[in-house]
Amino acid sequence: MNTATHAPVTTAELIGAPTDIGAGARGASMGPEALRVAGLQSALESHGLVVLDSGNLSGPGNPWQAPVNGYRHLPEVVAWNQTVFDAVYATLQQGRLPILLGGDHCLGVGSIAAVARHCRETGRQLRVLWLDAHADFNTSILTPSGNVHGMPVACLCGLGPTELTGIGGHTPALRPDQIRQIGIRSVDEGEKRLVHAQGLEVFDMRFIDEEGMRRAMALALDGLDDNTHLHVSFDVDFLDPEIAPGVGTTVPGGPTYREAQLCMEMIADSGRLASLDIVELNPALDLRNKTAELAVDLVESLFGKSTLMRAGR
Repeated sequence: MNTATHAPVTTAELIGAPTDIGAGARGASMGPEALRVAGLQSALESHGLVVLDSGNLSGPGNPWQAPVNGYRHLPEVVAWNQTVFDAVYATLQQGRLPILLGGDHCLGVGSIAAVARHCRETGRQLRVLWLDAHADFNTSILTPSGNVHGMPVACLCGLGPTELTGIGGHTPALRPDQIRQIGIRSVDEGEKRLVHAQGLEVFDMRFIDEEGMRRAMALALDGLDDNTHLHVSFDVDFLDPEIAPGVGTTVPGGPTYREAQLCMEMIADSGRLASLDIVELNPALDLRNKTAELAVDLVESLFGKSTLMRAGR
């Protein structure tokens, strides 16, 4: 194994991707601005990061059409993901930590494909933490809606249209054993069987209820070393809708505020975070930007804010 060590990244770049092209509800396209209004840049700067805001990417509008061959808006989804791939990959090549501001979770295909390519080229191990209420492992055959934001993990694992699975030049972009899913509590029946068949490691809400968030995160982070690039894909619907109503696909029974804080603090404690997605924030369904402010609070914890007084924090 390559055991080279890597210095912590001290410069982050915000990359806005204002689209709801893969979602079933309109409004996630306003997510990047809501995060900016909630003070994301200044919050991260308060923890010693240099933060560059590269503004918003451009892409096709949402035609709001019915599915074609099992996919809604596939050409537009591909265009957005290729643009995201290019931006995230360029940021990584410049030695910066990319923070993708979504947008819906279909954008995880382009973002994580870029991270995977960067890791292949630099000889680093990759671990992806998928914080979400949903497994996002549907295919065009299994999906009840055709919305591609329910398919990105499957696409990254090589199950999907070649236009998406081939982004980044390597299919699959990820192996199932590189992903840990946390907070899952809504999975379609066919999707559930596919998740089991592919061997994804899932720490669903029953596991968290029975074993606790600390145990889930200890297992999800197990095996990281100095040569590991840790990517966090944070779907805001990971959180319980009682504390985070501003999402298009609310599912009751998610992590509480303290459970979510512990999750983020343990990721920060690993010292391996090297790229981040923040997706599915829908200000049109929020209450006075409450969910965006909570998301910023939790992202701060990813970068070292602790709710407890501890030595070195």
